[in-house]
Amino acid sequence: MATLTIFIVAVFVIGYLCIALESVTEINKAAIALLMCVGCWTLLMVSPGMYYPEIASGEVVHHISEVIEHHLGDAAGTLFFLMGAMTIVEIVDSNGGFNFVRDTLKTRSKRKLLWRVAFMTFFLSAILDNLTTSIVMIMVLRKLVQSREERLIYAALIVISANSGGAFSPIGDVTTIMLWIKGVITTQGVLSEIFVPSLVSMLVPAFILQYSLNGKFDKDQNLQVAEVSAFTKKERNIIFWLGVGGLIFVPIFKTITHLPPFMGILLVLGVLWTTTEIFHHNISEEDTMAKRVSDLLSKIDLSTIMFFLGILMAVAVLQEVGVLTAMGEGLNEAFAGNYYLVNGIIGILSSIVDNVPLVAGCMGMYPVAAEGAMAIDGIFWQLLAYCAGVGGSMLIIGSAAGVVVMGLEKITFGWYMKKITWIAFVGYLAGIACYWVERAIFF
Repeated sequence: MATLTIFIVAVFVIGYLCIALESVTEINKAAIALLMCVGCWTLLMVSPGMYYPEIASGEVVHHISEVIEHHLGDAAGTLFFLMGAMTIVEIVDSNGGFNFVRDTLKTRSKRKLLWRVAFMTFFLSAILDNLTTSIVMIMVLRKLVQSREERLIYAALIVISANSGGAFSPIGDVTTIMLWIKGVITTQGVLSEIFVPSLVSMLVPAFILQYSLNGKFDKDQNLQVAEVSAFTKKERNIIFWLGVGGLIFVPIFKTITHLPPFMGILLVLGVLWTTTEIFHHNISEEDTMAKRVSDLLSKIDLSTIMFFLGILMAVAVLQEVGVLTAMGEGLNEAFAGNYYLVNGIIGILSSIVDNVPLVAGCMGMYPVAAEGAMAIDGIFWQLLAYCAGVGGSMLIIGSAAGVVVMGLEKITFGWYMKKITWIAFVGYLAGIACYWVERAIFF
C-alpha cells in the first residue's frame, strides 16, 4: 500500500474515532465527518496521477472533478431520499396520520410494547424501507414513551428490527435493491430463504433487550392523544393515504420508470405538498394549528444530513484509492471457498463503513456463475444480502436507519457500542447459523 494511501486511511480512521468518541470530545459528529471528507479528498489531490495512471497528467484534475461529481450525485440521491422521507412522515404525523400505529402499539406493559415495536418495525421495513420505517417508528415512539433512558432501548431495537426486516425484502434495503436490480437475487429466492434468518436476527436481540425493561408505564404516560391539525377527518385521511401509499409506491415508480428512488420520493412529496396547500385555502390564516409544509421543513435535522454527506463522500475516497476492493480481494484469498466467513466479515465491515460501496465492490469483484455459490440466488449473493443489511445494526452509524435514529434521538456512538453492539452481533450470528441449517436441510 502506497504511503499516500496509508495517510488517507489514517485520516479516515482518526475521523472515525473522533465520531465514536463524540460523547467525550463533545464535538458534533457532522463537523468531524465533513473535515474527514475534505481531508481525505485533499490528500488524494497530492498525487492524483498514481491512482489514475491511464489518465493523461493534464486531464487528471478534470477527471477527479467528474469522479467527485459522480459520487456526490450518488450521495445526493440518498440525502434527498432521506429528506423527502422525513418530510413526508412529518406531514402525515403532524396531521395525526400515524395514530393507528400508536393505538396498535399502545399498552401499559413495557415488555409487550417492546415486542410490538419489534414486529411492527420488522414487517413495515420490508414493505416501505428500513430508513422510512425507522423515522415512522421513532415518531410514534415519542408519543408512547416519555422516559429517555427507556426510549433509547426501544430506539436501538427499532434500528435492529428495521435492518433485519429490510434484508429479506428486495425493496427493504438499498443493498438488496442493488442486488435485486442486478439480477443476482430474485424476489422468490430472497423471501423464501432469507426471511427466517432475518426474523431470528431480530428475535434474539429483542429477547435479550426485554430484560432491560420491567414493570408498567404510568396510567397516563402512553395513553395521551396527540393534537391533530385543523384539517377535517376526511382531509387527514387523504393526507395519510397519500403519504403512506406514496411511500409504498416509490419502488413501483422506480420499477416502471427506472428513475432513482429519490425521484419517486420527490414525486410523493410534491403531490402531498400540493394537496395540503389546497386544503389550506379553507382554513383561516389565524388558525395556529394549520401548519404548512414550508414550516415543517424547518424540523429537518440538517446536522444528520451533513453527517451523512461527510461519511458517504469520505468512504468514496477509500473506494477510489482501491482500499475497499483490496479488502474484498484479501478476504477472498484468505477464506477461499468459505462464503460464510467471507460474507460474515463483510457484514461486520458494513457496520464500520457504508454497506453500499462494499456491496458494489463485491458485485464488481465476483462474476455471476451459471451454477454453484455464485449463481443467481446462490449462497454467496443471498448471504451478502443478509450480512450487508443485518450487519449494519452492530454500530449506530452502520446503516441509514441507525444514522437517522441517531440524529432523531441523539443517541451517542459510545452508548450504542457499549449497550447494544454485542446484542446485535449475537443476533447476526444466530441468523447466519439459521441460514446454514436451512441450506443443509431444505435447500
